[in-house]
This record gives sequence, structure tokens and C-alpha cells, in this order.
Amino acid sequence: MPWRPVALLPLALWFLVACDRQPADQPAPSKPTAATAPTTPTQARRDAWPLPAITRPAAQPDLVRAPDGSLLLSWVEHGDTARGDVAHTLKFARFANGAWSEPREIARGGDWFVNWADTPHIAATPDGALWAHWLRKGAQAKYAYDVVLVRSGDGGATWSEPVAVNTDATRTEHGFVSLWPVGENRIGLAWLDGRNTGGGEHSAHGGHASADAKHAPGAMTLRTAVFDASLARSDERELDAMTCDCCQTDAALTARGPLLVYRGRTPMEVRDILAARHDGAQWQGATHVHADNWTMPACPVNGPAVAANGSNAAVAWYTAAGDTPTVKFARSTDEGASFAAPVVLERGATVQGRVDTALDERAAWALWMVEDANGQSLRFARYAPDLSQELQRGDVAQLQGKGRGTGMPKLALVDGTAFVVWTDVVDGKPSLHGARYTAAP
Repeated sequence: MPWRPVALLPLALWFLVACDRQPADQPAPSKPTAATAPTTPTQARRDAWPLPAITRPAAQPDLVRAPDGSLLLSWVEHGDTARGDVAHTLKFARFANGAWSEPREIARGGDWFVNWADTPHIAATPDGALWAHWLRKGAQAKYAYDVVLVRSGDGGATWSEPVAVNTDATRTEHGFVSLWPVGENRIGLAWLDGRNTGGGEHSAHGGHASADAKHAPGAMTLRTAVFDASLARSDERELDAMTCDCCQTDAALTARGPLLVYRGRTPMEVRDILAARHDGAQWQGATHVHADNWTMPACPVNGPAVAANGSNAAVAWYTAAGDTPTVKFARSTDEGASFAAPVVLERGATVQGRVDTALDERAAWALWMVEDANGQSLRFARYAPDLSQELQRGDVAQLQGKGRGTGMPKLALVDGTAFVVWTDVVDGKPSLHGARYTAAP
């Protein structure tokens, strides 16, 4: 599986082993007094959540709630090319009324760019159509690939021919996609677009030109577009001319319109989390979710996650400001126009980030990963929707895999029940696992 360039890893890993101390701008939370202490909340019950039958090594999961209340799970199966298998197959299944549908194939190919952090996504629009994307290699350059999009109007039985989301034809990276419904039958996309970064050499990203570069590289940008049922594009635009190079983006639909979160970047290499919102008529300028002021000379490959419920939104993210790896959680009550001061979910040298979040009228949930000498753990926390009280926290799973091969965990809420999917690696083979948490109303 292709990885991000090792030239950047020592810089990123240095932050992951930073000492565990309290950042100056993050005072320790005060303990409630006896008069104000909240009552002990009911604990959500954890149950195994068997996933659909997957017969080959699988990773890169995505998990989303469809408009009809069902869950859509997609994943990439990896073939044995030495045996003549197709290199990669993107599949999905639907979970409804307590049962899984039979897995169905979305697409397969040997020219895909498959990566632990930049994964395919699936989405549904209110008209019942399904949408999916993946990354397809372009030119011969190692890091030259494009985003392609497909649609199904019959529940996933058949899929359209893929269309290119980015049409700039540059030998650069395009990926880290987010999807959201636009009205009844259209889909919105956001992606990181490398058309200004020069050739397909990843070393040219982030302002670090390769030795044989002919000109100074430009910055990674954030772009959006809308596609209709015939896969015709409209409203394509550049939202940010300078972003972090390879951190995930995420989007959620608020009462007013989509809220998009991503890791920004300044000329001084400050890489904090930004939010751009659509007010129903146009995109508004991006604002800070919180000014961590994390100065980082390379991409940490660790993006934010966002969830929304009406006008309320929650964002979870990783930062290593103050040389201390930390996962934070912040809320908004105005569709992402502003955010309250964040809650610190966990800090310390073991914190890896790789977050996800979900929100409904009952609770706000967050996922993140840690790794120490004993291995990796996938952790969760459940808060009151306004983040005023922590209701529960614990470990979803202890993983056998280590490092990046365990990828990005996913989380979704249906009627107050939290569903979690993650990747583990056992004997060198990735596999998917699930759990669910049911809380009393």
C-alpha cells in the first residue's frame, strides 16, 4: 500500500513523542463542587456489531447515516495480485432494521491510489441515489492521481461510469474528499487540490521543493463543486488558496447548509483547524474552530471531524501545539459561525488523533486513537450535546495492529445508538471490526 513520504515522518513523529505537559493556553478543568456536581449519567451498553461477510483482506472503511435512517458501510478489499486478483475492489452494504444487506460491488481496478489516510467515501441523497468516490492514478508520477465519482440510482445494483471531479489535468495530488447532499438529488464535494503544487513529487508539497524542482512550488488548495444526477458539475470554486497538504476534510449538513472543516496553513506554517459554512446562498469565509497556533513544518496527516444536528455542530481534532499531542472537542450553536472554547479529550505522548465524531439531541460522541508500548487503543467519549458534562468514556477496542495500517475509525448515530467501525491488522492482513453502544433515552 502506498504511504506518505518518509521524508516528512521524522518531523511528524517528533511531535507524537513530545513530553506530556499542560499547554499554557489550556488550563486544567475545575472539578464541580458538591452543590453543582452533575448526577451520574446512565452508561451506554457496548455490544458486538457483526459486520457483513467480507472474504478478502479489507480496510479503508466509511460509515454514514443515510437520509432514510439506514447505515451505509463501504470498504476496500485488497486482492492478491500474485494470484491474478484485481488489485482493489470498493464494496458497500446497508444496515437497516437490524440486518445487513448482501455486500455489493461499486467498482474495481488496478490503477487506484489506495492509502491509509485518504480513503473512499459513500453518501446518499434524499431521492435514494447513492454516490461514491475513489482515487485513480493519472500520470506516471508517484503522487499524481485524481478524484473520480460514481452514482447509482437503483440502490447500488448498477453504477454509472466514473467521472473526474478535478479536471485540471496536472500531474499532482487530488484527494481527501468530503461529500454532502445538496437538495433532493445533487451531491456536494470538497477536495484538496494540488494543481498549484508543481509536478507529482510529494517532496515539493508544503513549500519543500525537491532538488530538481524547476520553480518554487505553490500551495495545496481546497475546492468544492456540485454534481447533479447526470454527473454534470456546477458551482466549482476555490475556497482556500493555501491549506495543509494531506489532512482529511469533513463536512456535515446543518439547518442552513453544509459546514466544512479542514486543516489550514499559513505562510508561517501555522496549521490549525478552520471551518467554512454555506449560508444557503453562498460560502462564507473560513474561521478558526480554535486558535491552537500549532506551528508545524510538515503535514501531520491528521484532519478534523464534524457532525451537526440542526443549528448545533461539534468538531473534534488533533493538535500538537505546545509540543503536546492533544485531542480537542468544540461546539457551535450557530451552524459553525462561531465555536465555544474546546474541551480537551486527552493529551500526552501516546495520543495519535485520527478522530471522528457524531451528534444528536441526546449526546455528542468522539473517537480517537492512542498508542503506547503495549499497542494501539481506540477510545471514545460521550458528552452532553452542549459538551457541558462528560457522560462516559472508555476503550472501544485494543488493537493488535500498530502504526498507520489501522487507518481511520468511523462513527455514526442512529436513534441514539452509536455504531463504530475500525480496521485492525493481524498477521499482516487488515480486517474490519464493529461495535455499537446503546444508551437509555
